[in-house]
Amino acid sequence: MPIVAQSTETTDWVSRFADEVIEESERRAPGKPVVVASGLSPSGPIHLGNLREVMTPHLVADEIRRRGHRVRHLISWDDYDRYRKVPKGIAGVDEESFKEHIGKPLTSVPAPKGSSHPNWAEHFKAAMIESLAELGVEFDGISQTEQYTTGVYREQILHAIRHRGDIDAILDQYRTKKAPAKKQGQKPVDEAELEAAEGSGAAGEDDGSSTPAGYFPYKPYCGNCEKDLTTVTSYDDDSTELTYACTACGFSETVRLNEFNRGKLVWKVDWPMRWAYEGVVFEPSGVDHSSPGSSFQVGGQIVGIFGGKQPIGPMYAFVGISGMAKMSSSKGGVPTPADALQIMEPQLLRWLYARRRPNQSFKVAFDQEIQRLYDEWDRLDAKVADGGALPGDVAAHARAVGTAAGDLPRTPRPMPYRTLASVADITAGHEDQALRILSELDPEQPLTSLDEVRPRYDKAEAWINTHVPADQRTIVRDEPDAELLKSLDEASQQSLRLLLDGLADHWSLDGLTHLVYGVPKVQAGFSADATPKELPAEIKTAQRSFFALLYHLLVGRDTGPRLPTLLLAVGQDRVRALLGQ
Repeated sequence: MPIVAQSTETTDWVSRFADEVIEESERRAPGKPVVVASGLSPSGPIHLGNLREVMTPHLVADEIRRRGHRVRHLISWDDYDRYRKVPKGIAGVDEESFKEHIGKPLTSVPAPKGSSHPNWAEHFKAAMIESLAELGVEFDGISQTEQYTTGVYREQILHAIRHRGDIDAILDQYRTKKAPAKKQGQKPVDEAELEAAEGSGAAGEDDGSSTPAGYFPYKPYCGNCEKDLTTVTSYDDDSTELTYACTACGFSETVRLNEFNRGKLVWKVDWPMRWAYEGVVFEPSGVDHSSPGSSFQVGGQIVGIFGGKQPIGPMYAFVGISGMAKMSSSKGGVPTPADALQIMEPQLLRWLYARRRPNQSFKVAFDQEIQRLYDEWDRLDAKVADGGALPGDVAAHARAVGTAAGDLPRTPRPMPYRTLASVADITAGHEDQALRILSELDPEQPLTSLDEVRPRYDKAEAWINTHVPADQRTIVRDEPDAELLKSLDEASQQSLRLLLDGLADHWSLDGLTHLVYGVPKVQAGFSADATPKELPAEIKTAQRSFFALLYHLLVGRDTGPRLPTLLLAVGQDRVRALLGQ
């Protein structure tokens, strides 16, 4: 049974959309399940920008479920789209040999070499389906290949062709308008779902084309080469006899469209047809889909031809990656949800999408910023637990940690991510050493098994191994730096003595933090407990110099993991040896 909850505060964008969607669904189809939708094209890796297409309706659908309503979240897999180009950087794909498949349906293109999946589309769908399961996203998947090739849409196709003049008149309003200029940093539409005929249409999207048979909003796939490089040469409305010719291989044939299942409506007609067929009430769209003359705006008029209404459709903004350019699924190297889930828990990834309104852009961190994000998340977690968080933050947190079906699995003892990453870095995969260090962080409640900090520890270790350059990894010295130790002045030698004298009594994460920050204070004549407000600015300079000295003596660099964690990792005996005792 779903968890029934009251609507969250109006500061929460999800709750506001849920209010609107429930009201609209009752107006359109009283008593029936609320239908929200997403569309994904498995033309290549389905990236973190595409994930917003799913997470936006998922969060709204989940809020509706929490209130006790029935709801369906449809994901239309646009796997019957044409294969437009060979994405770069895909393992098991030879770019030249795969070019021969351009123009075929994605489900007719072979999977990359070494894949266990039957075709290109299924290969890329599988990774996304696995990620959505980890994220707790409940959905009904619809293969457009299955829908079209089994004749599910036959009546809708025939209806569109009977009304092709009406569709053409709507589209003609936009054909003479100049395509809007693309704004810098704007999220590109998923190119594979948009171009079935080399971009005829106002905004570079396929809207069908004029043929010897007049305007035709339908593209047959060739019966010989399977490509969509076809032109309809004649059509008879009474018999539905359609003749087409393929410009790729020269093949032509005449078929009866009321029996023919090897083709599809062009995108600008296909999308509103599905809105009407499925009764979709809520579906977001990317920036380019929402611009003047593009598919969402035009679809709002075409949907009426199919007897439907346009969904409530918020525009969603660009999702970026720390240190990387904007994403496009037709290019290689773009991070996917699976890539993100390798280094972060699903709660954190859900939170990134839940806390920002759809029209607000944000970044997913794969660099050092991930440590700051985790710190921010942990602070929010603590504030929620003690009742000190703002209502909007409480709502975003609740949507991150679970769904109407229950809480997502989480790390039993969530130690700071940056600490776990430092330990994973220093120990280089030696779990016994990692457990030793982590068990010493809090002597009063020592860790007894790494399972207590999993999966967060595994995510932090994966981040270290896959996203931290080799020259930034931490390697502890084998021998003391005798030359540096001999060159130290009296003040530096005194700072090392103060540290070494306090090691035994401060051997915990909190204790060592107090010690390493306190040494420069004591040297300057202040108490180790003195607060920054009680200290002159010079103390910060002295602390930085002291820290740099320790890093050089321990790891041969002037920076590294947090010193308290590093000291625990190295161990007391080795620290004493490297610091010259």
